[in-house]
Amino acid sequence: MATTEECRGALDTLSDNLARADDDGVRSAAALDRSLSCHITDLDVTFTGRLADGRIDVRDTHDGPPRERAEIRLAMTGDDLVAMVGGELNLARAWASGRVRLEAGFRDLIRLRKLL
Repeated sequence: MATTEECRGALDTLSDNLARADDDGVRSAAALDRSLSCHITDLDVTFTGRLADGRIDVRDTHDGPPRERAEIRLAMTGDDLVAMVGGELNLARAWASGRVRLEAGFRDLIRLRKLL
């Protein structure tokens, strides 16, 4: 089982990957300025912050589910987060199978689909 520190590191790596993306679609999707939460279900820990300027800025970590409703909400196990960022788990397949939950407004989902 992935630790809280490994999950935080995976989010930092994901942020770096988004910032370096050469694909216009990925860059466009990552350019949103939205509040973000990522609930790690098996650890019952939530990371909160913002997706802005093509990066994920994690500002807080707390126990339990998200305290406030972020504009973009993710939920998954720590192992799935680490595997997804490491390229071992396809986000689109994990989302389609229910392993990863991604919730956002309709317009944001349309833009975020480029990340899938």
